[in-house]
Amino acid sequence: MNADLRNRIIFTLLLLCVYRLGTYIPLPGIDSASLQNLMQSNQKGLLGMFNVFSGGAVQRMALFALGIMPYISSSIIVQLLTGVSEYFKNLKNQGEIGRKKITQYTRYGTVLLATIQGYGVSVGLENSTGVVIDPGMFFKVTTVISLVAGTIFLMWLGEQITQRGIGNGISLIIFSGIVAEIPRALATTFELGRTGALSSTMIIAILLLVLGTVAFIVFIERAIRKVLINYPKRQMGTKIYGGESSHLPLKINTAGVIPAIFASALLLLPMTFANFNFSDSELFVNFSSMFSQGKPLYMLLYAAGIIFFSFFYTSIVFNPHETAENLRKQGGYIPGIRPGERTAYFLEEILTKLTTIGALYLTLVCLMPEFLISKYPIPFYLGGTSVLIVVVVAMDTVSQVQTRLMSQQYESLIRKTKFGK
Repeated sequence: MNADLRNRIIFTLLLLCVYRLGTYIPLPGIDSASLQNLMQSNQKGLLGMFNVFSGGAVQRMALFALGIMPYISSSIIVQLLTGVSEYFKNLKNQGEIGRKKITQYTRYGTVLLATIQGYGVSVGLENSTGVVIDPGMFFKVTTVISLVAGTIFLMWLGEQITQRGIGNGISLIIFSGIVAEIPRALATTFELGRTGALSSTMIIAILLLVLGTVAFIVFIERAIRKVLINYPKRQMGTKIYGGESSHLPLKINTAGVIPAIFASALLLLPMTFANFNFSDSELFVNFSSMFSQGKPLYMLLYAAGIIFFSFFYTSIVFNPHETAENLRKQGGYIPGIRPGERTAYFLEEILTKLTTIGALYLTLVCLMPEFLISKYPIPFYLGGTSVLIVVVVAMDTVSQVQTRLMSQQYESLIRKTKFGK
């Protein structure tokens, strides 16, 4: 391992440790005992899901309680605008300058959403009996400022990890939060078995389901559709170049873990006020209960969000028309398919079929365990969405490490070859 890769890994681990430390710094003016009672009464609702993506910070009502979700929600809004707004389309086509401008708008949106959600949290906490020690405007202001500052700091951490570390910073922050809480989730599950709330057979069945889900995710994520690309022979002087064949790899799940994260963020965003307003209002209580595990409305909206973002994000990541044009300029062609528009339509047809399979796969992985776990007191951390995020982010990070190691080996080989000459 070269020094650059080692430094990147150490840098990433240090920033993730900083993130985990922030999930244990409590907000001022919170009664911890009353907060624990509130969390225990809503373990299966959106508070439980919110707690997963914040790495347990919601349960402790810590500085990073909002987590990175406002940034993800802002990213969703900006990316949707790039598809419908001419102004954002032009920014996207301006290259590096436009990308910086879009990033700036995403940050502004993050601050706005974090402020709104932070105020919702402060009001909801005050409406919860005994949670806030000294309710009032001072508590609201300090809570909003603390939560917004925590989200902005996490956004900065994610960007630093992406630029100077290894892997995608935002995904790794969510990944580390889930992984750090898995031991506690397992301990809770085993404690339920010891007290008789769960039978030993059911615990074994759930663990086997998790392992089977991991194996299924790895199998699908490694699966690719190879499209044969031929390059014609060209004669330059007395030498003949080209004539080779290569493959264009198309993944079944091109969007990766993004659809599951985006769909979760979309469910969490509009429900912030209702979820945290645990007052005596029966309307709020009933509305929040519809978004608990296993409820039809929650499952339907979650599945619809995953399918939509699978197609939407894939269309952003892979452009068939642009790929076909690049192949035409390089002289490459798909056997039996005319270069240009016909190639673009052919690639688009294949991509649509693959994305359909990938969207159904994500929906199955995210929802099937939820149907089973919703009937038993199992933590969210053992659900399909959590397992999907952990496995996919781990695979992507390992792939980046392997790519950098391979580049190092090539550079070393080139240096040795030059030295030998």
